[in-house]
Amino acid sequence: MTPARFSPLQRLFHWVMAACILAMLFIGVGMVSTISTRYLTLLSIHKPLGIAILVLALLRLVLRLRRGAPSLPDDLPEPMKLAAHLSHVALYALMIAMPLLGWAMLSAEGVPVLLSSSVRLPPIAPQGLELYALFRSAHGYLAYAFFAVILLHLGAALYHAMIRRDRVFGTMAPVPMRNRTADTPGRTIESAHNV
Repeated sequence: MTPARFSPLQRLFHWVMAACILAMLFIGVGMVSTISTRYLTLLSIHKPLGIAILVLALLRLVLRLRRGAPSLPDDLPEPMKLAAHLSHVALYALMIAMPLLGWAMLSAEGVPVLLSSSVRLPPIAPQGLELYALFRSAHGYLAYAFFAVILLHLGAALYHAMIRRDRVFGTMAPVPMRNRTADTPGRTIESAHNV
């Protein structure tokens, strides 16, 4: 049976990850725009935060595969349904690929990934300058792609919440929405979910 909303755990992971990814984007911008000692501070936050995002993304993927997702409204045009599906595939791929590339980049550089003073992750790539340059370049380009996909995702969420005013945004909202749905006139999202 298709759920009416994402589960509380799925919603919690979504919003925690949204905060982590937003922080990571700002930290990443700060890292590439400074050569001061702040770089080392930002890097010491960037590494464990990237691993946290990787773990959360994998947990979210398992939850998504096990619990499914609410269906999109029947009246949503097919190209928009396809775009929604592809954007979610891109988001999951990037949430997993970005931390792995960062980890591989540091491994190729010979820099340890320290989660704390006593927790050190093993290298996942052989050490080498050419490999490091390749991973660094890929990590940078994918960061721009990630930012673009996030903007599209945010734009789609606002479109569903403010223009279509359908139940899509409410499926991931932290609390039940009371907007009227486009596909069930006269009923609130909360009442539609209780049927």
